[in-house]
Amino acid sequence: MRGTQKIINLINEKGYLLADGATGTNLFDMGLESGYPPELWNEEKPDLVSMNHKNFIEAGSDIILTNSFGANRYRLKLHNCEDRVREINIAAARIAKENASSSDRIVLVAGSIGPTGEILEPIGPLSIEDATSAFTDQAMALKEGGSDILWIETMSSIEEMEAAINAAGKTNLPTICSFSFDTHGRSMMGLEPKELAILADKHKHDVIGYGANCGIGASELVGSIKCFNQSIINNEQFIVAKGNCGIPEFKGTEIIYSGTPEMMALYALHSRSLGAKIIGGCCGTTHVHVKAMSEALSGHSENINFELSKVIEDLGEMTKGNMKMIESYLNPNSSDKQDESPRRGRRRRKRN
Repeated sequence: MRGTQKIINLINEKGYLLADGATGTNLFDMGLESGYPPELWNEEKPDLVSMNHKNFIEAGSDIILTNSFGANRYRLKLHNCEDRVREINIAAARIAKENASSSDRIVLVAGSIGPTGEILEPIGPLSIEDATSAFTDQAMALKEGGSDILWIETMSSIEEMEAAINAAGKTNLPTICSFSFDTHGRSMMGLEPKELAILADKHKHDVIGYGANCGIGASELVGSIKCFNQSIINNEQFIVAKGNCGIPEFKGTEIIYSGTPEMMALYALHSRSLGAKIIGGCCGTTHVHVKAMSEALSGHSENINFELSKVIEDLGEMTKGNMKMIESYLNPNSSDKQDESPRRGRRRRKRN
C-alpha cells in the first residue's frame, strides 16, 4: 500500500510519531463562531487554517490532520453545503500539504474523516451503502488534495467504522482508525477496545493503526490504551493515542480544558510506555501542549510502569466504569466482569 513503508521507517527511526492537537479549539481561538462549521474555513479563511498547521509543525508534530472532520455530505447538508464535499476536502488537504512540504523534516498529512452524525442500520435509517458512498467521496477528495494517510476518528459503532474503512480502502492509502470511549470505557454505541482491535485486524491490508481519541480526559484515554495493549492481535498494526487536554469546564460562556502542558507531557509518556506509536492530542490541545509532549518524548527514553494510581496522580481522576473496564482486561478470568452496557441510539458530533 502506498506510503505504508514510509510510515514504518519513520516510526522505526524515531520510535514513535507525534501527531498534532485540536482543530476546532484552536480555530475558535482564532475567531470561529460556535455552530459554524470549521471546514468552510478551508475556503473562506485558509490563512488561519494554515497557521494552525504551521504552529503544530513548529511544535514538533510529525503528523497533521486536515481540517475536514465533518466534511461529509451529511454534516455539510446541515449548512446547505452537501454539494461541496470534493472542493472542501481537497482544499483541506492542500492547505495541510503546503505546510508539511515547507518543513525541513518529513511531516505526514492525515486526511481527517469523522462520523456522519447519522445512525446506521440496523439501529438507524442510514444504509451501509449510503454511508460508504459518503465516506468514499470524502476519502477520494482527501487523497486528491495530497493526504498521505486517512485518519478515521471519533467513531462509536462498528457499522460506521467499517463503512469508513471500506471507503478508505478504495484510495489505496494507509488508514488509521479510532473510537471515542466514554465513562464506562465503551463507545457511545457500547463497544469496548478489543472490538476495534478485531475489526482492525479484519482490515489489516488497509488499516495500519488503531486506537482511541477524544472521549473524556487524558487519564481515561490512557486507560483505553492499556486495554488496547492487552488486546493486540496483529503486531504489525500500531496503537494510536489522541487524548483530550484534560476535562472541559465552563467558565462563563467559554469552555476551558483543565490540562496543562506538563500534564500532557506525562500523558504522552504514559501512552508511549503502553506501546502507542502515534501520539497526539484532541480537544483543548494547543501547540503549546504539543511542544511539551514533543520535549518530553524526546527527552525521556525510559518507560513508566503501568499503575492505575500513578495514572490518576499524573493525569487526573478516572471514573469507576473505566477502572472496572481496565481491571477486566488485566484480569480476564475474574468473575467480576463489567456489566454489558446497552447500545444507545443517540449520536452526537464531537468537535475538537
